[in-house]
Amino acid sequence: MKTLLLALTAALAGVANGAPVRAYLTTADQLHLLAPSEVPATTARADAVIRIDPKRQHQRMAGFGAAITEGSAWLMRHGMSEAQRDALMRELFTREGHGLGFELTRLTIGASDFSRRHYSLDDMPPGQTDPELKHFSLDAERADVIPAVKQALALNPKLHVMASPWSAPGWMKTTDSLVQGQLKPEFYGAFANYMVRYVEAMKAEGVPIFALTLQNEPHFEPPDYPGMRMTPRTRAAVVGQHLGPLLQSKGLKTQILEWDHNWDEPWSPLSMLSDATARRYVSGVAWHCYAGDVSAQSQVAQHFPELDVWFTECSGGEWKPQWAETLPWITRNLIIGSTRHGARGVLMWNLALDPQYGPHLGGCKDCRGVVTIDPRTGQVTRNIEYYAFGHASRFVRQGARRVDSEGGDGKKTGLDHVAFNNPDGSTVLIVSNSAAAPRRFTVQAPGQRFSYELPASGVVTFTWGPLGAGPA
Repeated sequence: MKTLLLALTAALAGVANGAPVRAYLTTADQLHLLAPSEVPATTARADAVIRIDPKRQHQRMAGFGAAITEGSAWLMRHGMSEAQRDALMRELFTREGHGLGFELTRLTIGASDFSRRHYSLDDMPPGQTDPELKHFSLDAERADVIPAVKQALALNPKLHVMASPWSAPGWMKTTDSLVQGQLKPEFYGAFANYMVRYVEAMKAEGVPIFALTLQNEPHFEPPDYPGMRMTPRTRAAVVGQHLGPLLQSKGLKTQILEWDHNWDEPWSPLSMLSDATARRYVSGVAWHCYAGDVSAQSQVAQHFPELDVWFTECSGGEWKPQWAETLPWITRNLIIGSTRHGARGVLMWNLALDPQYGPHLGGCKDCRGVVTIDPRTGQVTRNIEYYAFGHASRFVRQGARRVDSEGGDGKKTGLDHVAFNNPDGSTVLIVSNSAAAPRRFTVQAPGQRFSYELPASGVVTFTWGPLGAGPA
C-alpha cells in the first residue's frame, strides 16, 4: 500500500518551475480526504497570488495533536481489541503509511468533564484536608491514561506532553468540592506542591511533562464538572511565590504556561504577566477557541514577545456537523490562524470519543473527538478534525520554522494560507478556501511557481523539496 501511495504521489506531482510539487487535497464532499492531487503545469489566470519568503522566519514548531483525556484513554483501552488499538495509535502518532504524526498531546491532572468520574489526585472526605499531600496518588491515571501516553511516546519519542488541572483537590477550595469555587490562599503552596508532585510522579512513570498550565479555563466555573476560578492576581501569586520557585529549586525543566482560556479576554493574561515576579517563571501563553478572535494571540505577544504562544484546546461537535462549514473554519482559525499568530503547537480537545460523545460526566453533551470509536466493534470513524489537522501534522515536522506567506486577500477571496520550512529543507504550504466557489491561485517562491484551483470549502497542502516522495 505504501509503495502504491508513493507511486501515485510521484505521478501526480506537478512540475511548473522548480522541484516537483506534491499536493494533498480534502474537499467538503469527502470525495478527497488528504488525497494526492494533480498540480497542473500551467500558469493560467488566477484569483490570487501567494508569495512565500523563506528568509523571513518566525516561530519554531513543536507539533500538532490532541488531548488524551481519561475518557479517550478508557475508550481506546476498553472499546477496541489490542490489535485495533495498536493500529489506531500508530496511525495517530507516527507518519507510517497514512499516519498523522501527532507530536503534541495534553493530559488532565485529575478529572475533566471527559472522565468517567470526578476525582483529583488527593481526594479527602468532606471537611478533611491533606496539606502535606500524604494521600497523593497517581492510581487513577495508571489504569488507562498512563498506558496510553506511554504507548504514544514509544511510537513517537519526540512527543511533547502538556498537562492542566481542571480543579485543585476540593479540600483546597472555597467550595470543599471539585465543582466551582476558588483556591483558598492558605493552600496556594499546597497546590503548587500538588502540581510538582504530579510532574515528579509522571516522570517516574516514564512520562516527562514538557509544560504545565496552572488551571484550565480559569475564568469558568462549570456547574456540573470540575472547575476553579483563578483571577490574574491569584495566578500571579501562585506562580511567582510558589510554583515557579518550587520547580526551579527541584531542577525541573517543566515550563509554565499562562492563561489556557479563550481569545476574548486578552486583558487577563496581560494583567497576570504585569507581575514581574510571576513573569520570570512563565515561558508562554496558552489559548482556547470558544470565544473571541485568534488575533488576541498576537495582541498579547506584542507586549511579551519573549514568551512562546500555544494553542491548547478546541473541540468539534455536532453543533457544526457540516463539512463545508467546519473544515475551512478549523483550518482557517486553528491550523492557519493560530500559527500565523505565533502558536508553536496546536491541540484539539479529545483524541477519541464514542458515538454518544463520551465517556463524559457533565459538561459538553455533543463534543466530537478527532476520531469516533464504536465500543461494540472497535470501528474507527475519522472526523473532520482528523483531516483538518492531518493537513499540518503529516507534513510539518517538529523544528520547522514558519515563514512568511503573503497575498490572496482572504476577506475578498476566501483564501487563507500558512507556510513552513522543515529542518530537511522541504517547504510546506497549507491553503484553505472558505468561499462558496472554487478559487484559482498562483504560488510563487524562490525557484518555484505553480497554479492550482482549490474547490469551495476545500483544503490543500503542498510540499516540495527534500521531503521526497511523501509524508511518511
